Amino acid sequence: MTAREKHDRMANAIRFLSMDAVEAANSGHPGLPMGAADIATVLFSKFMKFDPMNPKWPDRDRFVLSAGHGSMLLYSLLYLLGYEDMTIEDIRNFRQLGAKTAGHPEYGHAAGIETTTGPLGQGFANAVGMAIAEKKLANEFGGDLVDHYTYVLAGDGCLMEGISQDALTLAGHLKLSKLIVFWDNNGISIDGKVSLADSTDQQARFEASGWETIAVDGHDPDEIAAAIERAQSSDAPTLIACRTTIGFGAPTKAGTSKVHGSPLGAEEIAGARKELGWDAKPFEIPSEILDDWRVVGLNAGKQRVAWEKRLGEADATLRGEFERRMRGDLPAGFEPAMEKYKKKLAADQPTLATRKSSENALEVINGAVIETLGGSADLTGSNNTKTSQTENISPDDFSGRYLHYGIREHAMASAMNGIALHGGLIPYGGTFLVFSDYARPAMRLASLMGIRNIFVMTHDSIGLGEDGPTHQPVEHLAALRAIPNHNVFRPADAMETAECWELALQNMQTPSTLALTRQNLAPVRSEYETDNRCALGAYELSAASDDAVVSIFATGSEVEIALAAKEALEANGHPTRVVSVPCMDIFLAQSADYRDAIIGSAKVKIAVEAGIRQGWDAIIGLEGAFIGMDSFGASGPYKELYAHFGITPEAIVNAAETRIHDGGQHH
Repeated sequence: MTAREKHDRMANAIRFLSMDAVEAANSGHPGLPMGAADIATVLFSKFMKFDPMNPKWPDRDRFVLSAGHGSMLLYSLLYLLGYEDMTIEDIRNFRQLGAKTAGHPEYGHAAGIETTTGPLGQGFANAVGMAIAEKKLANEFGGDLVDHYTYVLAGDGCLMEGISQDALTLAGHLKLSKLIVFWDNNGISIDGKVSLADSTDQQARFEASGWETIAVDGHDPDEIAAAIERAQSSDAPTLIACRTTIGFGAPTKAGTSKVHGSPLGAEEIAGARKELGWDAKPFEIPSEILDDWRVVGLNAGKQRVAWEKRLGEADATLRGEFERRMRGDLPAGFEPAMEKYKKKLAADQPTLATRKSSENALEVINGAVIETLGGSADLTGSNNTKTSQTENISPDDFSGRYLHYGIREHAMASAMNGIALHGGLIPYGGTFLVFSDYARPAMRLASLMGIRNIFVMTHDSIGLGEDGPTHQPVEHLAALRAIPNHNVFRPADAMETAECWELALQNMQTPSTLALTRQNLAPVRSEYETDNRCALGAYELSAASDDAVVSIFATGSEVEIALAAKEALEANGHPTRVVSVPCMDIFLAQSADYRDAIIGSAKVKIAVEAGIRQGWDAIIGLEGAFIGMDSFGASGPYKELYAHFGITPEAIVNAAETRIHDGGQHH
């Protein structure tokens, strides 16, 4: 049997598993797996560095299926290569409730799925982050321990999404030469031919940003292999444009949009079996073909064994550090450094913007935690994300710890996801809170995947002042709090900022957003405490002089306003307590007993936040008073804006006293 015959039958195993699984589910996308089977077969059988027996081996090549709707391609590969996690039963249960074989690949559901893909372009941008992490860690630990490629299979949709432009220009600039993208260039999208909506010369676009590009016949294994070899020796990232036929092998639907996102149907599958000479029943892979694939999987382990030998021979300190970093554990020096810093804050009582308090906390963190990788979307001086330890990373020098992401919020957030997924580094990146709108799809996926990623969002309210309503976030705290498994922190002073940073770093399964002010804030915490008070999401900051009649709940810059209102209310004979709510998400996840104790039984409940009310009713109830925003902001100095929009101690006092006189009800 010729090498070509062997290749064809291995590729056909992917095709038939994919079409049979989609048919059984009566749902899915057979076209991409059928069209890209030749690319995947060449890549995995001849080039990929991986080990089905040790799927999380740190120096494996990363394979990202950016065109996540073609998930059966990946599931077929994992089964054929012998990943224990992927059985033929899993394949039979494609897209069924509780199956690992979800409609789109989901990180953490099965070994070998490197990231959650589906929203097009995200996987591509994640892969840029993975390639950044590889280049950074290779600089740090040397090529003996870190030397792998990041391969991406992207479709026309990935390249049409705007995030692809963000991501490819960043990758070209940083010369991520170990990033290799296969473009499944089949000319078809859901609506029909790509030419309905797009006439971009994709190779010219990539070349304009410093990529090498190679065009091949995506069904010619020799051309594909030669292109991969050339890409591996390039000093730039490479796009391999693979001309393919979507639904390759389907007698009447191949090359059409009919095969993109619908089952083929029994008749078409029977025709494909005939056309490709495949006699096996659905979900059965002839033993000699399965053996060919399993041998690939078994041989793959040899490189891991050699790598483990190198790791074993490495300097003991270096090895220990590498292993700790890949586990994601924080270094032993982190907690003592933070304790010392918080004692200093209690003594010094600084009045600072929380963005500046964040920078000061980062100065301590970056000194103690060597693996943080900072950055900003061209707002470094505003986000305060750079510290004395974080030299710039440049295309030719990755020894630094700071990335200038440029004005690319979406790709920044998505690349940060890739850095976090890769392991060995803890990414944090900054922009203005209002531009979380540009990063949100990736922030949502970080939450869905359950990874440690830290978004530093400054200029968090009308308090940014003169830049006006386009830059003043009003609904953004509520919008981000609406994302499941996403902690939105809004600290009130330097002490709370330090505590929130600690929590963000300690939480390995939940991404964090730190919402930070531009304007200076007085300290609200004057004592050092061993316990992190922000860790429960909300706590009583200032008790009432007697049984509280008024409870005021506030976050961030509004806590000092709440404290001033308390003073005035107490002077007027109304015992008042103030609760700081640095993280509503964490607070609402506490026990009912703790929530009840913090919410309390005061007759009047008031929330104060320079954002919209949405979300606060869980704490103050429908009858509670809300002092905040119910419109967009305006341009002007921030103190005038607070007065104009009625976010003042006087407004709180007025709302409280009106309700006290109405018996707690507001009519």
